[in-house]
Amino acid sequence: MTLKAITASMTLVVAIAASACQNEAPSPRLGSAAKGGDDRSGPYDVVPGWWKPAPDHDSIWTWGSAAGVWPDTPDRILVVMWGDERVQARPGEENERNRNFLVAVDRDGHITENWAQWDSLFNRPHQIYIDPYDPERAVWVDERGGNGVHEAILKFSNDGSELLLRMEDPNPVFGEGGPDPRDNPNPGPLDFGQNAVLAFLPNGDFLLGDGYQNGRVVRYNAQGESQSEFGSVGSGPGQFDLIHGIAVDREDRIYVSDRRNHRIQIFTEDGTFLDEWPDIWDPVAIMIDVNDFVWVLDATLNRILKYDMEGRLLDYFGTYGEASSLGRPGFTCSDDAAIAEAGLDPDHSGACGGFSLPHQMSVDSEGNLYVAQFGGPWIDKYVPKPGADPSRLIGQPLRR
Repeated sequence: MTLKAITASMTLVVAIAASACQNEAPSPRLGSAAKGGDDRSGPYDVVPGWWKPAPDHDSIWTWGSAAGVWPDTPDRILVVMWGDERVQARPGEENERNRNFLVAVDRDGHITENWAQWDSLFNRPHQIYIDPYDPERAVWVDERGGNGVHEAILKFSNDGSELLLRMEDPNPVFGEGGPDPRDNPNPGPLDFGQNAVLAFLPNGDFLLGDGYQNGRVVRYNAQGESQSEFGSVGSGPGQFDLIHGIAVDREDRIYVSDRRNHRIQIFTEDGTFLDEWPDIWDPVAIMIDVNDFVWVLDATLNRILKYDMEGRLLDYFGTYGEASSLGRPGFTCSDDAAIAEAGLDPDHSGACGGFSLPHQMSVDSEGNLYVAQFGGPWIDKYVPKPGADPSRLIGQPLRR
């Protein structure tokens, strides 16, 4: 081969390689020109001390686990908690109080509403939602039951004055099936297995991810009547081991977070299996934004993961926010005044914004991100950083 031919061949190889590199999606996590930083909160800044104690909290009583968060507006954010618990548990004594289950806070985190009139309906409210297709903006709560409270799906008027729908399992928790509480192969429409998550459809129907014991997705109409279902407990295609997230894309495909199988499964509207995204460790929530990106909340890795519609991982951010294995303080907040105002343990100092077993996430109309930190327990509010790369921000939830 002549020198001219070799040179031409090398030029062609370089051109092809350059073209391939140009076609690769760049990693926005590595694209910053700024010095320093560790990207622990990605394109967001956390609001220090945003989550605050309830008026009846003191040195003895504080929040129970933070279960769910959903913004009605940027100035009215609805939250469900697992009631109150002692700051320090005492053997043989009352360590939980059935109060402060559902509250609303303003944009600065101040409590403006307490739905105490409904406290008797709650024990372990799992997540909270507003149906995006409902002009009345009704509030939905998925209740896991226990302590004398039965599993239920509850629908309230937006102001909390009315209970509009109550779908209650007639059996107490662990009352289904045989000796194994998951041995319930043919559950009825209200035979919930610690129901976990909801998703809504434009025609008024809604989907239930059910759940901790059962392994099924159930479709109900607006009146709470069962329409169809699919799934069973297991690890094969179309089987589930703890459904903990559900979403629907603009093509009516159903995405399910199969938590203990560490994967996302995708189905047609009628429940036909389409695809599996494997090796996603502990996915506890899933949402699809208006840009057709799929965002997954990972409770073990303490991350928010961004995927395209083909399941390719594009980006992620987040870090663990409680005590580390080295015994160092966690990441709740570095601002001493904010720590005191929020009623947090003063030993929890460090950088703001770390996750602690994140459980539900949501985005308001201004683009602010909210995450319920189940292991905190607290709710974090994240605001987009000035000049943040728009491709790294979670878009508005998909609404067709």
